[in-house]
Amino acid sequence: MVQLHKRFTDEQIKEFLQKYLRKEVERKHLQEILGINKTRFFALVKEYRADSSSFSIQYIREKKTRGIAKGIEKSILKELSIEKKLIGNKDVPIRSYNYSYIKDRLETDYKQEVSLPTIIDRAKRNGFYLKKPKRSVHDREVLTNYAGELIQHDSSYHLWAPKAGDKWYLITSLDDFSRYILYAQLLKRETSWAHILSLESLMLKFGIPFSYYVDSHSIFRFVQGRDSVWRKHNILTDETNPQWKQVLNDCHVKTIYALSPQAKGKIERPYQWLQDRLVRTCVRADVSDIRQAQKILGQEIHQYNYSRVHSTTKEIPYIRLQNAIKNGTSLFRSFNVKPPYQSTKDIFCLRLDRTVDAYRKISINNRTFKVNKADPYEKVNVRIYLMDNGLAELRFWCNEQLVDVQKAKQQDMNLLTI
Repeated sequence: MVQLHKRFTDEQIKEFLQKYLRKEVERKHLQEILGINKTRFFALVKEYRADSSSFSIQYIREKKTRGIAKGIEKSILKELSIEKKLIGNKDVPIRSYNYSYIKDRLETDYKQEVSLPTIIDRAKRNGFYLKKPKRSVHDREVLTNYAGELIQHDSSYHLWAPKAGDKWYLITSLDDFSRYILYAQLLKRETSWAHILSLESLMLKFGIPFSYYVDSHSIFRFVQGRDSVWRKHNILTDETNPQWKQVLNDCHVKTIYALSPQAKGKIERPYQWLQDRLVRTCVRADVSDIRQAQKILGQEIHQYNYSRVHSTTKEIPYIRLQNAIKNGTSLFRSFNVKPPYQSTKDIFCLRLDRTVDAYRKISINNRTFKVNKADPYEKVNVRIYLMDNGLAELRFWCNEQLVDVQKAKQQDMNLLTI
């Protein structure tokens, strides 16, 4: 664990202790954020109460150090060699050395403390250094004034664990105001259903946000191409809604689209830290299974949300989110199933419209279903919820009434193509 004075300033610690003494934040939450035990925490409280004006956690070095141990030098070069191999792999989303990550790894895995300038110095001496490419100036600012005002939602496809040999999708959702990562999941396949599950997980846990910010991927938006000599298109862009957007419409959530690669880049930048560390840790942990990678992803997100001061907001994401909720500057609203619907399965689902034939039957992907309590030639709205056991629950709605519920095998219906 990185020393307390290297991760927080005196003012930040004072603010935490003040909130604890005012009984605004529980001790166990502050201990988790600070990464200290109960004894150390109460020692800080005692010291702060004794003399708050001169309270400090800064460490004053008594002796000068002019070199590092051979063991530390060996560890640095070992980690730099791993970095070089990753940069040379075109399938891995890493294009530069991450000296801060190496520093963290030396302290957590090797139990060796070394300064960042020392690591950079050894990198330059031994040919492990790349000049940073010139980039256009970009101010990483918070675009919103409320928590839940804008959820940045993204999907990335990379070789997260080179040993696995397969690329996986990483679906993530982040609150723009607090920079708190609300959802993150690795998947072998990207589908509309996977993104609908991300909505279900986020809204049932945090509430319904005001808006979502996404790119123009076909899962999020129907975009019609230009008319050709051979064909005249009747349905225009946004005149039909994909499955994912239909869920947001039911929840009255606004959808905002990034209309250019530059705008899309604004979505991706907050995730670069997470993606960068995920790949590096998977390589060093020799990960070959997506479940192992998901566990590492969870650990990295926990550290990001609860332990690190964000470079843009200058606050820990969890603290910033909780303060927004406490101060009433949050647009998250409670999730409730609104009539006539009866279950979350009626909201977070795939949807189809069908007309009942003369025999009270409908067809879905060449599979026939008899719909009870529906008259011939009436229109029914089928809401389909995919369960973990390989079955799908079909809920048939007609004239705002649930007229039937049936189950079927997902593979027989090929539902993920909807």
